[in-house]
Amino acid sequence: MSAADSENNGAQNVLADDKDLPLREDIRFLGRMLGDTLREQEGNSAFELVENIRQTAIRFHRDQDPKAQYELDAILNRLSDKDSLPVVRAFSYFSLLSNIAEDVHHNRRRRAHLRAGSSPQAGSVTLALERVLEGKKDTAVLVDFFRKAVISPVLTAHPTEVQRRSILDCQLAIERLLKERARTELTPNELRHNEEGLRATIQILWQTRMLRPTRLSVYDEIENGLAYYSYTFLTEIPYIYAKIEDLLERRLGKDAPYVTSFLRIGSWIGGDRDGNPFVTHEAMLRAVERQSALALDFYLDAVNKIGRSMSLTEHLVKVSDEVKELAATAPDIPNRSDEPYRRIFLSIGERLVATSQQLGHQLTQHHPIHAGKPYADSTELLHDLDVIIHSLKQHKSYWVARGALRNLRRAVDVFGFHLAPLDMRQHSKIHEQVVTELFEHREPGKRYVELNEQERVKWLLAAISRPRPVLASCADYSETAQSELHILQCAAEIHRRFGRAALPNYVISMTTGIINILEVALLLQEVGLLQAGENPQLHLNIIPLFETIADLRSCSDIMDQLFSLPYYRKLLSSRGNVQEVMLGYSDSNKDGGFITSNWEIYKAEIELTKVFAKHNVELRLFHGRGGTVGRGGGPSYQSILAQPPGSVNGQIRVTEQGEVISSKYAEPEIGRRNLETLVAATMEATLLSYDSIGANADRYYQAMEKLASASFAAYRELVYETPGFKKFFLESTPIREMAGLHIGSRPPSRKNSDAIEDLRAIPWVFSWSLSRMMLPGWYGFGHAVEAFVNGADQDGQGLSLLQEMYREWPFMQTLLSNMDMVLAKTDMGIASRYAELVDDVVLREQIFGRIQEERARSQKWLFAVTGHTELLQDNPTLARSIRNRTPYIDPLNHLQVELLRRYRSGEDSDEVKRSIHLTINGVTAGLRNSG
Repeated sequence: MSAADSENNGAQNVLADDKDLPLREDIRFLGRMLGDTLREQEGNSAFELVENIRQTAIRFHRDQDPKAQYELDAILNRLSDKDSLPVVRAFSYFSLLSNIAEDVHHNRRRRAHLRAGSSPQAGSVTLALERVLEGKKDTAVLVDFFRKAVISPVLTAHPTEVQRRSILDCQLAIERLLKERARTELTPNELRHNEEGLRATIQILWQTRMLRPTRLSVYDEIENGLAYYSYTFLTEIPYIYAKIEDLLERRLGKDAPYVTSFLRIGSWIGGDRDGNPFVTHEAMLRAVERQSALALDFYLDAVNKIGRSMSLTEHLVKVSDEVKELAATAPDIPNRSDEPYRRIFLSIGERLVATSQQLGHQLTQHHPIHAGKPYADSTELLHDLDVIIHSLKQHKSYWVARGALRNLRRAVDVFGFHLAPLDMRQHSKIHEQVVTELFEHREPGKRYVELNEQERVKWLLAAISRPRPVLASCADYSETAQSELHILQCAAEIHRRFGRAALPNYVISMTTGIINILEVALLLQEVGLLQAGENPQLHLNIIPLFETIADLRSCSDIMDQLFSLPYYRKLLSSRGNVQEVMLGYSDSNKDGGFITSNWEIYKAEIELTKVFAKHNVELRLFHGRGGTVGRGGGPSYQSILAQPPGSVNGQIRVTEQGEVISSKYAEPEIGRRNLETLVAATMEATLLSYDSIGANADRYYQAMEKLASASFAAYRELVYETPGFKKFFLESTPIREMAGLHIGSRPPSRKNSDAIEDLRAIPWVFSWSLSRMMLPGWYGFGHAVEAFVNGADQDGQGLSLLQEMYREWPFMQTLLSNMDMVLAKTDMGIASRYAELVDDVVLREQIFGRIQEERARSQKWLFAVTGHTELLQDNPTLARSIRNRTPYIDPLNHLQVELLRRYRSGEDSDEVKRSIHLTINGVTAGLRNSG
């Protein structure tokens, strides 16, 4: 089972040892093939060297043996810069192949359970629906759920995504061949060809450059993001809808509700310009154009394929009058005169080609015989497909109406002509800068920054309440203001060309007050995306993002103030009276630590739910989660069920970032299962009661408040108040060397600064993960629990209260389960090697000593609260996965430390720098959710 899958799915599949035998055999088989490749390409001595390093690293990991450390140091010290390259590459590929075997094994076990008729696992949409149907006899409940439900994973470009598309393509090819190999009906000759294919692909891997020679551009990120639609989304999302429809039809018959297209994939790639100067209006337009082109190409291929099979003749079936009308408008093809469906599909194909051309796409494969009339929008295409499906059902061609045709119809409904809704995002300080210039052009002699908050609000409301002409020219403004206004003008053009669904959201980073929201409203008005008047129209959702601990604590008050503005409520009415709020896990964690971040987000959701109910506004939460626990990651299923009662309510959006995207969505079956998990959890959290703590809420909340307060103090004291901590961080992690790794278009800091406050949360967590300290995912917990248990007010009952909270409260279960996972990945032995890179011995011993003590303290109290005696005791699948990966990740860490030591001592050869970057790549691939 892959790390991303086991850690983000939440469905734990306990397997007996004998059932893991195929996994062990696959790992050995792939390892032997890579070993053969290593011998062939680099010689026996290279293979023996790699094996020696692996065995010694295992001894060091298992025993923390000083002798093993000495031997490992001796081996690595003798390695020349040139010789280190094949060693690093070998361990990176061993780790990659082990991960592939895990993925294949999990899919194999899941299929075995299904063939055996086992009950669906937690996270299955089938099980979720069954539970709902058992508890809710009134189908109106389901009708209402599907009517308003919004479930949307949102792909984001990510500075820790290191894997090249070429490597990913090889990975998928190996996965396919390994699955094929498991088929019992393969002949000896087929098995031989299969093995040749595997050997060839592994050779290609070995001879393929692992790293990019130049930094990833925004255009590259756009193309990389689009790959997952081809891999998974375009085919697997319709499959999920068909699965839901089929179950409802079996259970409810003609009373089955219509399933609206509530599951959609969103994107930030090409629209998120917060801290990224390379996201320009040209880049944003390119993102939308490429997305649209991919959708149209997919439909054209499907239409051509289905059309070729639609040979039904009017001599044998009675088609509907609507089909006859459509066929009459199709090209007159004599040898198809009695095949109306085939003629209609030819016509649809021609219209899609014309639509694609009208949208500005370059067609390379589709050349229609006749010129078609472009579709005005995707609803016209849906109408044509519905006419066909309805007619097929009338003459009892039920199975023809299902399958590929039903999936195409659903794909068009989900993806439209735009593929995915693209969000825009920018920092509130940039908006303030642009509005300052607009104000001073309108109010000569006055300064916006000199107005107090009340005066600004009054001016902004007056400005957005009055109709005004659309901004014609940006020439009189600064470069920053021109850039922002050009992007907004481009957004208006995208709405005109591709429809409003192509660009529906505007996210405001670092929202601290209602001014930030009104400033964006003013900017939207400048380009016609807000039309003022008695019944104003807002054409984008304005979404505040609350990121810091202070902002999370004040977000409900800010929304209360916003909803108290009558004019804003009119704007909200034009958006269906739905307000989305985004909560930032990454920055709040960097700001206040793991425990405090999670608790403040939980409290914010409770208070937001109250405020929205008070004003009768529909709440949609957008969770800005990363891949790691230190950035809000963890099992999606449990995390959604652990949300406060009433906060999910059928609507949820969640970011999907970096290497987690490839782990979760590159392989179709794993991708479908991860999507099902989101649907199942949202459905259960909305329609089933998970408020298990009831009257205990006050007691539990008070206890969490004390834990969070103590954890916050401990975390802040270490990270922001300890003299020399920044030096320790910069020297004990590869944070500086990461700058040379071409892994994303976005700079690591918002400012030209190495201050921790200015560092983005992603590289902050990434660097701690690479050094295996994993500090953002656990630091402060041990201190907090110890203080709570020993507190004078607990009367000896503190530990029993925490144990009760763990048994009864999903929030506490999820919190500790996530931390358990991070502690299992933490390796203080390897972390000590990175700490040795700190040249100030006193500083090193002081700070690393504190980190070690807190790590031991956190594990001690985790066991005391959960009753466990070892890490991952209740998740043997993940424990096995980490165990399989460790022999290949650990040597890369040891190599990285040695290479960092050389580089920092002045040895900056190309071989050393390249090897460092390769170790970063390899450790990241092995951990699978590092940033």
